Amino acid sequence: MEKLINQFELGLFFWQVLIFVGLVFLLKKFAWKPILDAVNEREEGIKNALLSAENARKEMQNLQADNQRILHEARLERDALLKDAREMKEKMIADSKNEAQFQGQKMIEQAKAAIESEKNAAMAELRTQVSNLSIEIAEKLLKEELSNKESQVKLVEKMLGDAKLN
Repeated sequence: MEKLINQFELGLFFWQVLIFVGLVFLLKKFAWKPILDAVNEREEGIKNALLSAENARKEMQNLQADNQRILHEARLERDALLKDAREMKEKMIADSKNEAQFQGQKMIEQAKAAIESEKNAAMAELRTQVSNLSIEIAEKLLKEELSNKESQVKLVEKMLGDAKLN
């Protein structure tokens, strides 16, 4: 280092400074400015990309919140539909039971009416048969009793006696 200081020449120093300043000027004009512009553009691009990514993240959060809300609403609607379906099923079952009870009661009443009708018809037929049998028996008895003259006279007197008492 001492050797350099001892061999210092002003002309050489001047030309070295001039070349250095020229080189710095040329680098500034042709290299530094485009390099700095490219770096600035790149920095702006990165900032824009980060902003876009942040916006996309916020948009995704909004979409997820909307999806959750829509999913919740869909579940509520599904639950309401299932509840309505259960209520409709229970109503249909209750209506069917009521209709079956009504139809059963109606059939029981019809059966009772048919039984009563058949019972009345059987009673009427029985009365008819009993009266026919009674008439036949009375007819046979009368024929036997009235077959002789004495019996006829006794019967007429008895009937006359009963008629006067009433």
